Amino acid sequence: MTASIEKPSARDKILAAALRVIRAKGYAATTVDELCAVAGVTKGAFFHHFKSKDELAVAAADYWSEMTGAFFAAASYHAHADPLDRVLGYIDLRKAILTGTLPEFTCLVGTMVQEAYDTHPAIRAAVDRSISAHAATVEIDIEEAIKRYRIEADWSAASLALYTQAVLQGAFILAKAKGGAAVAAGSIDHLRRYVELLFKASNTKRAGT
Repeated sequence: MTASIEKPSARDKILAAALRVIRAKGYAATTVDELCAVAGVTKGAFFHHFKSKDELAVAAADYWSEMTGAFFAAASYHAHADPLDRVLGYIDLRKAILTGTLPEFTCLVGTMVQEAYDTHPAIRAAVDRSISAHAATVEIDIEEAIKRYRIEADWSAASLALYTQAVLQGAFILAKAKGGAAVAAGSIDHLRRYVELLFKASNTKRAGT
């Protein structure tokens, strides 16, 4: 007897299509008709699950958070005993996954908020939840590293965690502008060096006082 494989629901198909199409075309240029065509569902099915494209965008941001959250939660860098190594391992992973085409490695929520931050407050709020929640997972390891290395500085774990996201989102924009991942990889290399120097400089300053 073979186990049956559960087929994705129409809702999941639409959300998966949103991840593909919006990252490739942007939010404004994505139409409900195109999403239905890519998902292989009817327009009636779309509006059964979502009242509007805006409602879909909010759901897509949450769906993106669930998918990426599970991916990073299962990553091997969590096995490092040293929390600073976990932070650096996270950054290394962000560089390693710069593969495939631009829509395949750039960020759904970062793409949406660039267009919708002022005109679609519900989408902006959903994007904020997504990016902030992801930053909070990085913040945990940064906070542990601060304690382990006895860092005394005028910056916080929360601010550094958000800064990692600022660099990553900016790297995606540069990759789109220049048409390739190389500039993004270089930006992430700089981020890694900055984090290493930040902890080294803080330790050196403490040792000299």
